[in-house]
Amino acid sequence: MTKKLFLIALVALAATPFARAQEEAPAGTWATSSTPALKIGEFMFNNWSKSGNSQIDATGTFFGNYKYTHPKYVWDNIVDLAYGYAWQDLAEGDTLFETRRKSNDKIDLTSAISWKAYKDWGASFSANLKTQFGAGYEYSGIGANQTQKQVSGFFAPAYLTTALSFELKKENWSVSLSFLTGKTTFVYNNDLIDSGYTYGVIQDNDFKLADNTLNPDRSYTHAYFGLGSYVRAQYLKKDLVKNLDLYTRLELFYDYKKPDNMHWGDDMDATTSSYSLVGDETWDDLKDFGWMKKRFFETDVDFELKLDYRFSSFISANFALNLKWDTDFNGMGKWGHWQIYQMAGIQFFFNWKTPRS
Repeated sequence: MTKKLFLIALVALAATPFARAQEEAPAGTWATSSTPALKIGEFMFNNWSKSGNSQIDATGTFFGNYKYTHPKYVWDNIVDLAYGYAWQDLAEGDTLFETRRKSNDKIDLTSAISWKAYKDWGASFSANLKTQFGAGYEYSGIGANQTQKQVSGFFAPAYLTTALSFELKKENWSVSLSFLTGKTTFVYNNDLIDSGYTYGVIQDNDFKLADNTLNPDRSYTHAYFGLGSYVRAQYLKKDLVKNLDLYTRLELFYDYKKPDNMHWGDDMDATTSSYSLVGDETWDDLKDFGWMKKRFFETDVDFELKLDYRFSSFISANFALNLKWDTDFNGMGKWGHWQIYQMAGIQFFFNWKTPRS
């Protein structure tokens, strides 16, 4: 009996430092915010000498930031969603708002974990998913004569970017540099692929016959994995001036492993490159580019700028600009491979008190 009591006491004594260490171990903390918002705009013209098109626009957005800070690492999660429609009066007649077109559509999810290495330098692993909720169309004509052609949809395309990066992080800005980044492009819509909107997802060589018609026995490839360099820089400043918040982001990606037939080609002509001319471009114009310029124009660019001015706790004025360059997108109209989105308006928003632990 004495031996048993001695062993129990010895185990308890040995476990005491471990238990105390468990109690004293620093715990991480959550800092969370969830902000849904609704932006509504309306214009009405009736027998107005200066003319104009009546319009109603409604856009819902959601921005959530969920950060877990631990003495050894930081885990940051961002949810950025938006969806909106505009109803316009574009045709003759008494019926108002007979034309409905999408005004915004965004799914942007980011999760990143970072470790501090030396002063402001650290290492991070991040994953980012970008896609959209609904179908996107190219329109021609107006009113009853309007026609539309689908050019995008949910997960058509979608981009999943995973990166192991070196990171320089300051109070309001950060820069991440990665030489080992995976970027997977998904296009899960066979009709879009048939129409040529592959977004760089390479199809089999026998996808089309010699006469350029579709092979009835074709098989589809729905994903393409690129491996390359990735640069991400962002700046966030609350109260740049009183009540004005600024957010800006720049992302660059260059694919090491894209096949030669998907590059512009050294001879810069239609026989050696699958690059599609857009707008007023000619092959002679492109031949003047040197090696570095060609590599630069094969780099994907994604730039975003947001400004928010708070009038009160539930209403603000905002401006957003998003510029993209992607040679895997053949483009619509004169803008070619440039994709441009700009928005300005007034919005009502609410701050959700999300749980902390």
